[in-house]
Amino acid sequence: MAENINSNITGNNDIAEYTDDNIKTLEWNEHIRKRAGMYIGNLGSGSNPGDGIYVLLKEIIDNSIDEFSSGFGKNIAVTIEGREVTVRDFGRGIPLDSVVKATSNLNTGGKFDNKAFKKSVGLNGVGTKAVNALSEYFYIESFRNGESSFAEYSRGNLTASGKHETKEKNGTLVRYIADPELFGDFSYNLEFVETSLKNYSYLKRGLTLTLNGTAYTSKNGLLDLVNDNMSDEPLYPPIHLEGEDIEVVITHSNSYGENIASFVNGQNTRDGGTHLAALREAVVKTLKEFYKKDYAPEDIRQGIVGAISIGIQEPRFESQTKIKLGSTYLWEESRKDEDGNTVIERGPTIRSYVNDFIKTNLDNYLHIHKDTAAAIQEKINASEQERKEISGIQKKTRERSKRANIYNKKLRDCSIHYNDKLPAAKVELAEKTSIFITEGDSASGTITKARNANTQAVFSLRGKPVNCYKVSRKKVAENEELNLLINALGVEDDMADLRYNNIIVATDADDDGMHIRMLVLTFFLKYYPELVRRGHVYILQTPLFRVRNKKDVRYCYNAEERDAAVKALKGGIQITRFKGLGEISDSEFREFIGENIRLDTVSINEEESIADLLEFYMGDNTIDRQNFIRQNLKSEEELDDINI
Repeated sequence: MAENINSNITGNNDIAEYTDDNIKTLEWNEHIRKRAGMYIGNLGSGSNPGDGIYVLLKEIIDNSIDEFSSGFGKNIAVTIEGREVTVRDFGRGIPLDSVVKATSNLNTGGKFDNKAFKKSVGLNGVGTKAVNALSEYFYIESFRNGESSFAEYSRGNLTASGKHETKEKNGTLVRYIADPELFGDFSYNLEFVETSLKNYSYLKRGLTLTLNGTAYTSKNGLLDLVNDNMSDEPLYPPIHLEGEDIEVVITHSNSYGENIASFVNGQNTRDGGTHLAALREAVVKTLKEFYKKDYAPEDIRQGIVGAISIGIQEPRFESQTKIKLGSTYLWEESRKDEDGNTVIERGPTIRSYVNDFIKTNLDNYLHIHKDTAAAIQEKINASEQERKEISGIQKKTRERSKRANIYNKKLRDCSIHYNDKLPAAKVELAEKTSIFITEGDSASGTITKARNANTQAVFSLRGKPVNCYKVSRKKVAENEELNLLINALGVEDDMADLRYNNIIVATDADDDGMHIRMLVLTFFLKYYPELVRRGHVYILQTPLFRVRNKKDVRYCYNAEERDAAVKALKGGIQITRFKGLGEISDSEFREFIGENIRLDTVSINEEESIADLLEFYMGDNTIDRQNFIRQNLKSEEELDDINI
């Protein structure tokens, strides 16, 4: 029997042999191109602010920002013409003999030496190399004291280099075109770039950044950021606190949720991290002690708006895209003792540093500005009263739902949840968790059968949810559907408890489906806007057409793709128009929600008022809304499909 088993194993031609020939060593640029997601996250097409082309731009600008932070260069010019990007700073410039090494040798850079860059963003010597490797064309030139050194690349391969005399001012010029082989048919949304440059200007007073000739600068730092981005009137003048390597602005509005921007060394940490957690904790603790009342944290933070920026030495982020701070200490340094042993010295924890700063400065501010102290307490009391009233209603609704056993029927959960307490080995998987919000048994059944049960959950709505814009918060709290949805998401008490990284609204591509989509988004925008601001909410794009002949089949997401497929497949064409998710088979749907999933990020311009947006889309201005729909539809054919 043993011989038979061995014979079956060694004789199986489907099992490849594992030999020395299987061991491969990739060139530095090949590795980056093959594993681009490790370096820049999602590639994307430029339709979302987190797409890779904006990460590439950020990596280049970060180097220029670090020069300014070190005291060199007050201007950074960014030019985007089609797909070509140029960034010119006026810092010290890269040492002339190191231009090629600094742009093509991994783990080579000037930021490993803390003497040159005390508090920079890019510390691992990867950023510029990633841009180089992922660009079909990359050019860099350094200007220093009348001399210039340049290098030119194609997909990370050096094509030219040299030195010459120059009359240019000191600094660095980078010009590149992201590789369409990797990024596909991409384009830049200049609004995303503008927002990024504005944030840099708020954080670096005295720095002027220009985008295609338009200049951005700030005199008041984070105070300008908060004032410029307030979507609702603040209940009191924003509190602006500044210290060594820390700046904080806070106020309250009558909106729901929290809206606190966070930054480290000029880097926008969209997903927060240890510094934001410390601020949230410190504000609660300080206000409870000031008012001598044991307020619930959620009542203190309801409607809070603000920003925090800190500078730390060698920040540790949780990924190469640097959107969440993972550092525990303000600084850490290692040295050798007299016996040759490695000794690690650490500064104060970020938590204690932020807490001490807020406790001292916020408490002092409130003792001086008594009108502000009174306004904050009034807001907290109002939030507390509303929360208690809503909590009682929600509890009754949930109890009624449990008795009817509705919850288990609505949520088809996945085995991994988004949770910071997951073991390290599961963190990467947790970041991929998704929940599809859909309507009706047919659609939810299709997605449930096609999904990856490890990371994808399904929540089924029953009919159209209530229009949250037109009813009171109490009425919304009585709505069974929305209560169960929030319970499934896990954000009843704190946004940090979110169980799914991706909240995907999946509705039919007809007028009813669009209406349900708008109702769900209205709920999130009004009561949980932080989910939208942090990029957790998406719209699932599903194909409108299936075009096939006897040999091939193509799925098309719009009329243009359909027409192209018809031309490509030529004779014997059969076209199917999908009007509902339930019409798509399980096997087909598996392809649309797997690696090839198409998602549109739901985003809001920070300068836009959520209240104004909801009034436009969900209010009574029917004529304006009809005109907007007509002006933005892509074809008359699509117009015929929509019942305005």
